[in-house]
Amino acid sequence: MGLFDILKSKNTINSETARREFLQTRGRITDGTIIDGETSEAGEEIVYYFYSVQGVDFESSEVLTEEQRENPLKYAPGAKVGVRFDPKNHGNSMLD
Repeated sequence: MGLFDILKSKNTINSETARREFLQTRGRITDGTIIDGETSEAGEEIVYYFYSVQGVDFESSEVLTEEQRENPLKYAPGAKVGVRFDPKNHGNSMLD
C-alpha cells in the first residue's frame, strides 16, 4: 500500500464519518423496509433497504455497526426501519 492509498483511505473514513454526522444532525426521517442482507467476504453484515420520499422510491445498502449487529431481528428482511435522508439529496441516506 502506497502513501496515496493510505491518504485516500483516511479521506474515505473522514468523509463517511462527516456524511453520517450530517445525516444525524440535519437528516429527515422516513420509514423504510429491509429488503435483504448478506455477509461480505470481510465478515461485514450488509443490509439492503428500501424507502420512499415524495413518491420516489430509493434503494440503498449499509454495513451494520457492531451495535446494530447485536439485534439481528431488527435488520432481518421485511423488518420496518427508520431511515435518515438528506432533504436536499434524497438518495443520501442511512439507517436510523
